[in-house]
Amino acid sequence: MENINSILLIAQVILSICLIVLILMQHGKGADAGAAFGSGASSTVFGARGSGNFLSKATGILATLFFVVCMALAYMASHRDTPGSVVESVTSMQTETTQSISSEESDLPPSDSAQDTSTGSDLPPAE
Repeated sequence: MENINSILLIAQVILSICLIVLILMQHGKGADAGAAFGSGASSTVFGARGSGNFLSKATGILATLFFVVCMALAYMASHRDTPGSVVESVTSMQTETTQSISSEESDLPPSDSAQDTSTGSDLPPAE
């Protein structure tokens, strides 16, 4: 299940980068008026009118794929078996860490028996 999640995340990043590039390649409505007076917009890669149809359709297809991947990621996130929130996962990690630390043995003597109960000091009694 984690492999599918990773693949979908990678696909989402690639789709978002492609969407950004395609949207930035398109020209606005004001660029058509400039092409009529020969401002250079007519010498684009796809021609004066050809880029509108191709880039619009490609953007629509990529946007649809992006939304499908987003929905799949949302579905997978809502149907997983691990703890549902970040707080629950952090507290479960902290309890595992404290259990592993408390189970380790130490070279130090136990603190309860080394402490003098009458003075509350670890030092030996003064003579």
